[in-house]
Amino acid sequence: MHPKAQVRPHTEGDYAWSRPHGLVEKPGMYPGETEAWVYCDKFSYEEGENVSLKTHTTADQYDIEIIRDGARPKTVFLQTGLPGATHPTPGDAYATGCGWPEALQIHLEPGQWESAFYLVIIRAREPSGRIYEREGFFIIKDKQRKTDTSNSADFVLIHATSTLLAYNDWGGANHYRGIADGYQNDEPSPLSSTQRPIARGMLRIPQNAPREANGAVKVKKGDTPRFPSLEYSWYFRYSRHYADAGWATYERPFTIWAENNGYRVHHLTQSDLHAEPDCLSGYKVAVAVGHDEYWSWEQRDTLDAFVDNGGKLARFGGNYIWQVRFDEAVQTQYCYRVPQADPETEHNPTRVTTFWDCPLIGRPGAQTVGLTGMMGCYTRYGMASPRSSGGFQVYRPEHWALRGTELRYGDHFGVDPVNIAAFEVDGVDYQFSKGLPYPTGEDGAPMNLEIIAMCPATFGERDIYGGKEPIGGPLREVLEVIQLGYESTTVPEYLKDREYGSGMVASFTRNKGEVFCAGTCEWVAGLIHREEFTEHITKNVLNRFVGVERQNSQTTVL
Repeated sequence: MHPKAQVRPHTEGDYAWSRPHGLVEKPGMYPGETEAWVYCDKFSYEEGENVSLKTHTTADQYDIEIIRDGARPKTVFLQTGLPGATHPTPGDAYATGCGWPEALQIHLEPGQWESAFYLVIIRAREPSGRIYEREGFFIIKDKQRKTDTSNSADFVLIHATSTLLAYNDWGGANHYRGIADGYQNDEPSPLSSTQRPIARGMLRIPQNAPREANGAVKVKKGDTPRFPSLEYSWYFRYSRHYADAGWATYERPFTIWAENNGYRVHHLTQSDLHAEPDCLSGYKVAVAVGHDEYWSWEQRDTLDAFVDNGGKLARFGGNYIWQVRFDEAVQTQYCYRVPQADPETEHNPTRVTTFWDCPLIGRPGAQTVGLTGMMGCYTRYGMASPRSSGGFQVYRPEHWALRGTELRYGDHFGVDPVNIAAFEVDGVDYQFSKGLPYPTGEDGAPMNLEIIAMCPATFGERDIYGGKEPIGGPLREVLEVIQLGYESTTVPEYLKDREYGSGMVASFTRNKGEVFCAGTCEWVAGLIHREEFTEHITKNVLNRFVGVERQNSQTTVL
């Protein structure tokens, strides 16, 4: 979430760590070091189209390898000895794009490229002889899905590319920080371009890299906050945001798990949902995983229409909170975060790029996915609920999603050291009756929402160290953003002076469709570690939505 409000008292603890910690990637940043980067002109393609690769390298020669990534990675393209070249790059390439010329074009011959995620590796040799690599990507959509559903996938995975754009700090800035303003270099860029490389670690990362949560870090009395992913990024020179978004942390482990369990997976991006309202045609089930924090109005329209017309949405992700906009070419994403900074506030207030629950927008996030980041937020992150169980506590054991798990009322699943309820989570405003939680509907949540399980969360960390220690998600910034969003009206009672929320697992029906929502970024951790309850629930949801029965067979360890 990390809202980055405009007010930042310097007397409180630093916001996480100062900017130099973690790799900053842009041409000329480290004189004398080898540079090599690659990006594609689009995030996704169909067979028959041409992929345009843009490269920049200080090496005389470089190679390009393309891997169909997933449970069984396979090299599908390799070209070596390409002539290297550097290109002028704008200082604000993070906002305006790099503008590099095309270096290589690849024709996607029909019948030879399946719908999948493709990792593009640029490889060069440093003067010392060591191999230097960086990554790009593209996704191939299934061209036949709209006209021939006889051999379609079990579900289509929607990649959270808007969240990727928000956190991608290649070029020096993103929606959180990077534009120099003196203190901590923390001024965010409201613009994020698709026409640039992806920061190191978001597309490929060692499997032992820490995730964005306390994880196995035990917080004892007297301990100061720890942020393992930041420490790892600093030491091993990855983007400080590698664990916040991207294929490597979220969609890849889910895809591996799904393929190993026999599910046929197709792929789309949020940009496809924005530009192609019919891109979900031909699919019965759509899946979102990980950190899908950012959505455009058009992306929501596409998803809502899919569900209303009978589609099933399985969301194993968290932190649904911000509206973004795109330019006409869908190459620049806008997010100003507070209405006072967005030039569209006066002209088109429903498209203002701030939190969905802002009264100017009038479209609460919970209306689409059932839950909202505004009612959840942090858990097992720094000093936000640092000693919670790391899992969810069951309240409705008879729900269909828990069938066969043998979980009972009050049981926990996905707990430490797996920690599926960690980092950022989603919930709703709720009340208890006879020991069961029910939505109040005050935040726009559907009244037929069934809250299956819950975990504690807090809107942010309190600085209890008098400014001596860094903190990752300050409570004050969340409260400031809420206040700025309601500047012209009264903050509703359910949000007023609120500090605590809840992560939730829930489901509901809407018109002809159905939604299951496991409101946590870290649900996929349960699949990575083969946690029996997380796996069983995931299979229950997918099998019900797909309309098939599968045995709970053994699968390959991720």
